[in-house]
Amino acid sequence: MQVGMFQNTRTLSAMLLVAGLVAVSLFATPWRALAQDHSAAHDHAGMSMPMDDQPLDPAAQAKLLADRRESEFNHRLAGLLVFLAGIFILFEDRLKSRWPLTRYAWPMCFLLSGLFVFIFSDTELWPFGPKNWWNGVFGNLEVLQHKTFALLLLGVGIIELRRAAGILRAVWSAWVFPVLAFGGSVLLLFHVHGGNMHGPDAMTTMEHIQMQHFSYAAAGAGIAVSKGLSDTPLRGRAIFRVLWPLLMMVLGALLMTYTE
Repeated sequence: MQVGMFQNTRTLSAMLLVAGLVAVSLFATPWRALAQDHSAAHDHAGMSMPMDDQPLDPAAQAKLLADRRESEFNHRLAGLLVFLAGIFILFEDRLKSRWPLTRYAWPMCFLLSGLFVFIFSDTELWPFGPKNWWNGVFGNLEVLQHKTFALLLLGVGIIELRRAAGILRAVWSAWVFPVLAFGGSVLLLFHVHGGNMHGPDAMTTMEHIQMQHFSYAAAGAGIAVSKGLSDTPLRGRAIFRVLWPLLMMVLGALLMTYTE
C-alpha cells in the first residue's frame, strides 16, 4: 500500500512539474499577439482606444492617472500581503512554537488579499461607482478576471485556515493550494489590461504591463510546482519546503514594484 501511494504521489508530482514547464512555454510570442488582440477589442470602462498619435485632453489624462494610481496601489497592497505570507510560511515552525496562533497568519494574508481584490479592484462598480455588479463583471473581461483572482485567493485562504485549525485533514486538501496557484498563473498569461491603453505611449505601456504579468505567472508556476513537491515523500522535499515560501516572497516583491 505504501509503495502504491508513493508511486501515485510521484506521478502527481511529475504531472505538476510538466504543467509548470507548459506554463513557461506559454510565454511565447503567439500568446502575446493573442493578448494584444483581446486588449484592442475589449471595451474598458466604456472608453475606446484612441490612436497612438492622438493627444489626450486634460480630463482624460486625469482619469487615466487616477486609474493608474488605483491599479498600482491594488497590485502593491496585494504584493505586500503575499510577501508577508511568504515570511510567515518560511518561519512558521519557529513562530508557532512561541505564538501558536501565528499558524493562521499566512492563510489570513490570502483571505485579506482576496477580500480586498474582490471589493476594491474595480471602483466603477457599486457602491463606489455607477455600474451594477452583474453588468460590470460579466460585461467586462478584465473585471471578471480580477474577481476570479479574488476567488482563487479566497479559496486558498479558506482551505488553508481549515487545515491550520485541524478541521480539514483530507489528503486532497494539500493539493488545493498548488492547483489554484497554477490555475491563477495560467490565467495571468491571458490577463486583459486596458486601463491605460490610451494615448501616444499605449503600445509601450501594454508591453510593459504584459512583461510584468509574465514575471508574476512564472513566479506563480514555480510556487505551485515547489509547493506540490514539498508535500510529497521525495528525498529532496526539504529544499522545496524552503523554496516555495521564498518564491512567494519574490512574487510579493514583484507585485510591490508594479508600475504602469
